[in-house]
Amino acid sequence: MSPDESRKRPAWVPGDIYPFEDRWAEIDGNLVHYVDEGDGPPLLLLNGNPSWSFGWRDVILRLRGTFRCLAPDYPGFGMSRPGPGRDLRAASQSRVVEGLVDRLGITGLTVFGYAWGGPIGLGLAGRRPELIRALVVGGTWAWPDERLRVRLFSALMGGPLSPLLVERLNLMLRLYLPLNLKRAKLTDAERAAYQGPFPRGKRSAMRAFPRELVAGRAYLQEVEANLPKLVAKPALILWPDSDPGFGEAELRRWQAILPAARTVMLRKAGQFIDEDAPDDVAAEVQSWWVDVVGANGPAGAGSPA
Repeated sequence: MSPDESRKRPAWVPGDIYPFEDRWAEIDGNLVHYVDEGDGPPLLLLNGNPSWSFGWRDVILRLRGTFRCLAPDYPGFGMSRPGPGRDLRAASQSRVVEGLVDRLGITGLTVFGYAWGGPIGLGLAGRRPELIRALVVGGTWAWPDERLRVRLFSALMGGPLSPLLVERLNLMLRLYLPLNLKRAKLTDAERAAYQGPFPRGKRSAMRAFPRELVAGRAYLQEVEANLPKLVAKPALILWPDSDPGFGEAELRRWQAILPAARTVMLRKAGQFIDEDAPDDVAAEVQSWWVDVVGANGPAGAGSPA
């Protein structure tokens, strides 16, 4: 495949509802696709599995008048392609995102992650706190999760049965994604956009993250150990109340870690808050920014913790 062909937008990307310029960067041997829209303080938008930057489309449309919205596709997701022999572990995905931030020369960054976007983005933030201005935490975690149901999910969707459950039966897209959308009802075009990156034979990325729930313990311990470096950063917790993966216990833990954070409950919203509640997400980010972050210094402020 020629460079031009590798960067051609696939037919399953609907231009009418994803009206962004496709941008590309080669990071550590991976071809990374990303959205870079708007002007203002940089806002890094990081999604969960099996989503990609498409899920953020309505949030970006609402916030790009105020923020520079950056939404990368992890290698193996969306339009990004992993290089030969590159792994899809959470630690590696976090380093790719860090590489993109460095390539673009961004400082004063607000990191916003939900589900796997949490440990991926907070890994970057903890390693490079001098780059970080603020944090937005969706339904997510940043520590080894020892719950039995988490380990069972990891074993099923990332273990020996995953070639059947994920590769052949496509349960991450056919079951997991729709069950974790509580408000949104996907159109045919939206469903095709979520399914497009993962044809039969190219679903290993969807298996990698469930496996990482257990296999990525060392990385999650690293993310947790660096959280104290971020306590002084302004933070917003946007918590979906209908996410079966993360509940009151995880919310309380975040509130203890980030005691000065503003907490907003997203009522009747599931895990994929970008797709499920874009109006609420955008409005709450805007309000918090004006009330809290904007008063704390200029856009480039990202002093070390």
